[in-house]
Amino acid sequence: MKLTVVGCSGSFPSAESACSSYLVEAGGYRLLLDMGNGALGELQRHSGLYDLDAVALSHLHPDHCIDMCGYFVARYYRHEGGRCEPIPVYGPRGTERRLTVAYGDTPSDSAMSEVFDFRALTAGGAFELGPFSVRTEEVAHPVESYAFRVTHRESGRTLVYSGDTGTCGALTELARDADLFLCEASFTDGKEDIPGLHLNGREAGECAQDAGVERLVLTHVPPWTDAKVNLRDAKDVFEGPVELARPGAVYEL
Repeated sequence: MKLTVVGCSGSFPSAESACSSYLVEAGGYRLLLDMGNGALGELQRHSGLYDLDAVALSHLHPDHCIDMCGYFVARYYRHEGGRCEPIPVYGPRGTERRLTVAYGDTPSDSAMSEVFDFRALTAGGAFELGPFSVRTEEVAHPVESYAFRVTHRESGRTLVYSGDTGTCGALTELARDADLFLCEASFTDGKEDIPGLHLNGREAGECAQDAGVERLVLTHVPPWTDAKVNLRDAKDVFEGPVELARPGAVYEL
């Protein structure tokens, strides 16, 4: 199983990175986790536009989903070969309506479903996608938001992606013994204190330590946050290897 960081900036794109988007591959199957601002362009450095097999959206804030509008255009108005067949798109309830409204002028209210097979995420959900088994848990965020546990069935290797979340036991349990924990670290310890919104570097490290994960990768750090401080804070409390996500980084699990 291979993880490629397409984009990792939080809230809005930085000069160096698109917003949240992560490509997970195994055996020729391609699953994309989130498609935030700027991700569609960056994705084409790593995958063909029409080579994705499924998309999973953690929640419906623009920095995690808005480039699905551009992806709709690419799939609906494809100039060669006609309109694309629908691919599974997992997201919170109302994902189709949210993207249709964001696009603003689709040919019809059902046009998105002609190229996207929308499927609703649930807390404690589980489904199979190609070589992957996926589990979901709802996490602490102002809107309906999910974390993903993606397991490659053949090797048993596991990736957990936090999505956006404040501290919550559901994330710790979902991340239990994961090989790689891709965890948001938007806030700075001692600076922001808003429950149920985001984690800081220390809280991400504590979650990783409590869950017994093998490796921690911090992501979703906004441009105004000093990522090195969050990295230091995570290292203070997590005993395993920890690093900052960067665009184009590849992890082989």
